[in-house]
Amino acid sequence: MAASVQEVKIGIIGGSGLDDPDILEGRIEKYVDTPYGKPSDALIVGKIKHVDCVLLARHGRQHTIMPTDINYRANVWALKEEGCTHLLVTTACGSLREEIQPGDIVILDQFIDRTTKRPQTFYDGSPTSPPGVCHIPMAEPFCTKTRQVLLEVARNLGVKIHPKGTVLTIEGPRFSSRAESLMFRLWGADVINMTSVPEVVLAREAGLCYASIAMATDYDCWREHEEAVCVDNVLKTMKENANKAASILLTAIPHISKTDWSQTMKCMKASVQCSIMLPKH
Repeated sequence: MAASVQEVKIGIIGGSGLDDPDILEGRIEKYVDTPYGKPSDALIVGKIKHVDCVLLARHGRQHTIMPTDINYRANVWALKEEGCTHLLVTTACGSLREEIQPGDIVILDQFIDRTTKRPQTFYDGSPTSPPGVCHIPMAEPFCTKTRQVLLEVARNLGVKIHPKGTVLTIEGPRFSSRAESLMFRLWGADVINMTSVPEVVLAREAGLCYASIAMATDYDCWREHEEAVCVDNVLKTMKENANKAASILLTAIPHISKTDWSQTMKCMKASVQCSIMLPKH
């Protein structure tokens, strides 16, 4: 069991409140390349509470990359190449449910995909990609075991959380029309964002344990008599609540490192291998 404990390395995508040099001990910046191009920014490698971690700002550290233009494949590939076993990510989202209030945390368990322009597989037939076609199962897109750790930690910290939720990812960068927002509610979506897909899909293809801490910043635009979502309010709520996501992550990381993941990793790897159709010779 000791061997499996040593193998854990945690990739963190997002960075709200987590780009502080003091959080990461022995911080080193690495600019890397991948078969899919460059990631959003440097990988920041170091330790959090004695656990190997790699931070990556999804939109770049200056927030210059819009959701459609994020190189999701390069980001996930780079973290996998760096030896990550887990991806813990943070995301801002709009709430589509009365009970999910701005400032609340949702530990996502399902998604609905409304993106249109994003490559969703590493197996794209190009000369530098892995061989074959990958039909990855997505019934349970987020890692159940990692989610459980996040839920327990959040409860112990006394943070108000919703233990599950379906995120609907839109292409963006615009926000929804009211008609869309109302339709997404009817579809059963709980929150809405612009980045979960294809990140979660690619993490599954890469065999990584992926979990997302979603923070509601607004009520999108479905609520009557409510101020429609605007960037200023989103940023204000993010700033006020970034410490919640940060405290969950920082407390969860040592727990994850002390857990035996060998069986989970074995299942993830087998799932990927079963999903690849290799070319006939």
